[in-house]
Formats: sequence, C-alpha cells, structure tokens
Amino acid sequence: MLLRKLTLAVSLALSANVAFANCGDISGTVSIVGNEFPAIQTVAKGAAACASDAVEVISNLTADHQKINLAGMQGDPAEYTTAIIANSSIIALMNDDVIRPLDDLIAEHGADIPKSNLITIDGKVMAVAFMANSQHLAYRKDVLAEIGVEPPTTYEELLAAAKMIREKGIMENPVGGAYKSGWNLAQEFVNMYIGHGGEFYNAGTAEVAINNPQGVATLEMMKALTEYMNPDFLTHDSNATNAEFEAGNTALMNMWGSRIGVLMDDEGAEEVVYSNVAVGGPMTVGGGTTPATTLWWDGWTVAKNTSDENAKATFMAMKNGTSPGILNDDTMGEAVWMIEGYSPAPVNAGVFASIKAGAKPYPMLPYHGLLHTALGDNLSDYLQGKESAEQALADTEAAYTTAAKEKGFLN
Repeated sequence: MLLRKLTLAVSLALSANVAFANCGDISGTVSIVGNEFPAIQTVAKGAAACASDAVEVISNLTADHQKINLAGMQGDPAEYTTAIIANSSIIALMNDDVIRPLDDLIAEHGADIPKSNLITIDGKVMAVAFMANSQHLAYRKDVLAEIGVEPPTTYEELLAAAKMIREKGIMENPVGGAYKSGWNLAQEFVNMYIGHGGEFYNAGTAEVAINNPQGVATLEMMKALTEYMNPDFLTHDSNATNAEFEAGNTALMNMWGSRIGVLMDDEGAEEVVYSNVAVGGPMTVGGGTTPATTLWWDGWTVAKNTSDENAKATFMAMKNGTSPGILNDDTMGEAVWMIEGYSPAPVNAGVFASIKAGAKPYPMLPYHGLLHTALGDNLSDYLQGKESAEQALADTEAAYTTAAKEKGFLN
C-alpha cells in the first residue's frame, strides 16, 4: 500500500506544476524538530518564510531529532508543534498519542495537497509526505577504474572490490557504513535481513522471529563488511560516514540518497573526490533478488498538545515549506521530492533505482520501533567479537519481547 502510494506520488511529481502556495491568515508559534540534512533544511527555510509580526517560526534540526521529538511533544503545551518524521519514527509519536489527525486542517486549508502525499493510518491522515528516500550504493568511480571492476550490484561483489582496494594499497579501510550503535546499526540490520528474505515476526502476530538462518547470515555479512571499515565504525552515523568519504578514506558505501548531494558538491572535499562520486542502485545479498534496502518517505506532522491557532499556523507553514516554490536549481537535487514540479536529478538516480528494483518499504507496524531499538542495543557485542551471532539475536529477541509485553503488544 505504501509502496504504491509513494511510487504514484513520484510519478505525479514528474509532470505536474502548480503555483507556489501562500501562508494565509495565520498567527501563533511554529516550532519544528527534524533531521539536519539539506532537504530538511530547505523545508524548514520554506516554513520560515511564513514568519511575520504575528507568526514566530523556529526550528531545531539535529541528528538527535529522534531522541528529542517525542519528549518535546509530550508536554502540554508541546515544545514542538511539528516533527519531521519518516516511516519508522511516526510510530513512536502515534503510540504515545502526541500528534493529531490532519483531516480537519486538510479539509479547510489543504485541498490542493495531492492525495498521494497523505499518509493515512487507521483511516486518519497523520502526516504529509514530501520526499522519498532509500539507501543505495555510492562509490568512487576512479578507484573502481584503478582496480578494473564494475560498480558492485551485490554485497559479495562489494567485499571483493574492497579486498582488491586494500591489497593494492589504495585505501586501508575502503568501506564506509553508518554502523553507529543504536538507530543506525539497527537500520543496517533491517536492510540486510530483508535482502536475505527474512521475516521479522511470526505470521499475523507481534512475536519476533529473527533468531534464524537469515538473521545469522545477516550478521555475518555485516561483520564481514566491518573488516574493511574504520575501526571506530560503531561511532559513525551518516554524517561521520560521509565525512570519511569526503576525506578520501573510503570508496564504497551504502548511503541515503538524501545524503549524496553533499558528496558531489565542491565543499569539504578535494576535487579528486567530489568529481569522482557516483551512485548505483541498491545491492542484493546472499543470492537473493530482493534489494537489501528499504524504501522511505519523509513527512511532517502537527502536535496534538498545541492550540488550534498554533496548529493552523504550523499546518500552513509546513505546507508552504513543502510546496513547489521551494524547488529551484539548488534544491532540485537534494531529494526525490514528492512535490509537483520536481524534475529528477542525476544525484537521485539511486533512489529511483531502489523504487524500480522493488525495494520494500520500511515496516510501519506499531511494535516495530521496539524491535529497532532492541537491535540497536544488542548487536554491537557480536560485531566486536564478544559473543556469537545466535546470542546477539537471542538477546535482541528477549529485549524486544520484554518491551512488547510492557506496551501490551504481547501477553
């Protein structure tokens, strides 16, 4: 359902164009919390255009947004009137009932928002999506040319290329990866596990089921990749991984499409690096045909614990921040925008390749966030050689089961 909705939105955005929306007659406070990469910064800037003597627009864009958005929306009134979220992070906000349905605001002020951008859960619109995203291959074409290999399409091919790069003395640790303990590490497991054909739960239940051959194979491939990463890989999030790439220390990585633009510009890296950045599609693993990645959307919400005045101001400001007026030569390549008037940029070819390859959407289940947390907390010991893959998976299942029982998802 989500994949169909997202694919439709992308296709609509390729051919349509509408006028730039205005902010309307609003007053109050708009307070935004979200991630800090360029596309989100563009959205926040578009929302800030609604600031006036009657409207205050402030934003907190940080890599730690998922650690603070829930707490910041639990107060009454909420500290943040909107959180920019994705497939996974909206669930925690819904589970704690801190975001409001948008149907009434859409009926009054959002009839021009494409229906394909409306994220409907249990019959209510809970978010407005504005961009698609996925992780896929990013590589240095000059380095691959030097070793005489084509861009890898499988993780096994990536490992073979990494081995050659090291043996030829080009780079000691040629593989980059956002393997920071916590959310990032869990996301890499989710990607790889899907690529191995694994199912996260017993059919029709919230009972976790990852301690199996697919789970073990997933961890074994992840560990094999870390052998070619910076030894501090457990501290590297997407920002640090990109920094390693820009520094010329890595040549191959699985990276978010929304993060590729900064690698291709002439800031932060020598010309030999930025002029040789290229993207490929998502890789497969273990002989499978399902891409070892997930398809995502990013969108915005409105806090439940805020006044109607602030809710309206927030809705109009975020609508403005994700309207066709934000698209220009500088912003077009920042994301696969689900915005009418968007024209695909070469930098976003990897995300389109993920859609075309049939990448699965990240699981939007009310209890999957608990598993994501358990994965992030329990896999590092295996990658450091402190315990077996089976033990790491057993620890993960136990942590998830305890949390799921506390939340009422399991008896």
